[in-house]
This record gives sequence, C-alpha cells and structure tokens, in this order.
Amino acid sequence: MSTHLRSVSVAYGTGGRALDGITMAIGPGEQVAIIGPSGAGKTTLLHTLASALKPGEGAVTVLGSDPWRLSQTELQRLRRRLFLAPQAPPLPPRQRVVNAVLAGRLPEWSTWRALRSLVYPADIRSARTALARFRIEDKLFLRCDRLSGGERQRVGLARLLASPAELFLLDEPVSALDPALAQAALQVLQGEASARGASMVVSLHAVDLALARFPRIVGLREGKVLFDLPRPAVDEALLIELYGSELCNSFQAPPEHQAEALPICRGCV
Repeated sequence: MSTHLRSVSVAYGTGGRALDGITMAIGPGEQVAIIGPSGAGKTTLLHTLASALKPGEGAVTVLGSDPWRLSQTELQRLRRRLFLAPQAPPLPPRQRVVNAVLAGRLPEWSTWRALRSLVYPADIRSARTALARFRIEDKLFLRCDRLSGGERQRVGLARLLASPAELFLLDEPVSALDPALAQAALQVLQGEASARGASMVVSLHAVDLALARFPRIVGLREGKVLFDLPRPAVDEALLIELYGSELCNSFQAPPEHQAEALPICRGCV
C-alpha cells in the first residue's frame, strides 16, 4: 500500500516550521534516500511518516490509512506495521542484546510471551541469525552497555530484521559505522526490504552512500523539498544548491563517481 504526504507542515514550538508544505508519495517496495544539511527536517519527516508526529497542516496516508482518523486501537495496529529506527537506538543499558533484538517481535507477541521472553528468550536462533547479518552474532548475550556506538547501531538494525515491518523508516542508520560496514549494512537492509516487498525511507548525511545505493533521492532544505528525482538526474548543480558550503563535508564520491568529486568541491570553495 502506498504512503503519501500532501502539503504537510509541522511547526516547531517556537513557531517556525520543521516541515513546510511537503508533498511526496512512496510506492510499495520503493527505496528512497532523504539527503540535506543538518536541520533540514529529515528526522521530522521520518517521525511524521511513522505516525509519531501529527502535522499541523496537510494530509498523511500511511500504508493506505490516515493515521489521525483511526481509533487508538487501529493506530496501534498501524504502527506495528512500521519500524522507525532512530540514529541512536533506545537500548536499555542493562538489557541483553538477545532481548534487544527480540523486541522487534513484540508486535506479534502476547503480553505473557513478551514478559516470559525477558527471562527465557523466546527465539534465540532468530536473534543470532539477525545479528549475524550485521557481523555481531558474538555479542548475543552481552549487556547493551558493553557495546560500542557502532555495535549498538547494528543491534538496532538487527531488531528491524526481527520485526514484521512493512515500512522501514531509518534515521542515519549507519552514521556510527566505518565505510565498509556502512555499505554492508545498507545492502542487508535493502535486501530485506526487497524480499518483503517493504518500502524503505532512509535519511543519510553520507551523500556518497545515497547516490551509490538508492534509485530515488529527495533533497530537503529548510523543511522543503528542493528536488525529488531519480539518481541519474541528481547532478552537481543540485547538490551545490542543496548543501552550499557544507557539501565538502557531506560528499565523498564513491569510486564510480570519482570524476564528479573535484568539480563539486570546487563549487564549495
């Protein structure tokens, strides 16, 4: 089912707008990268798509439903079909990794099974398998406060694999990973989304990853969509307009685009 935003605006408490008249559609199975400078509204956009933030203006349709016209019970059911991964996963320090991963199964479990799993993890094999896809299966029984930032981020992504989500909403999901691990993690996430037929929206500061891995790029600046284009149409001029002087800090060209890197950097000087 499709997800749409129509002329959506979200205001800050101070009166300014985090999102200003956003209109966009995400089709079933589509994979979209959201790029833009800090403060552009990327996180707010993801929270709006996750039905966690009600817009002040405009209309939202998530997986075919208007979340803000649903009953509380229906809204909870809708949210179970989504997975919002924040940049810093909310992992309780004393929680074991296996339980952190299996928390992705909570939408499918009864309260009794969820409570029992805290003491006797319900599906250790699936948790280990999810962790193995991010190369951290050896951390299965560690406490979360023993993990590095990059390991915590990968545990949060393994939780996504354990979930039944149909819409992946990922906020800087690989910001704590080195380039090789970041590429590998995105490959796993995109492969999982494709296998499920799930839609995937990812905010990225790493423009090189967005350009190398995603077929559709949305450029967000000051709460507005500056462009929404297929990857081949995103050129040097658009990136300079989007980032201005921040571009050199945001862009490291992947090998297939090395020829673009020098002129882009000249444009930032």
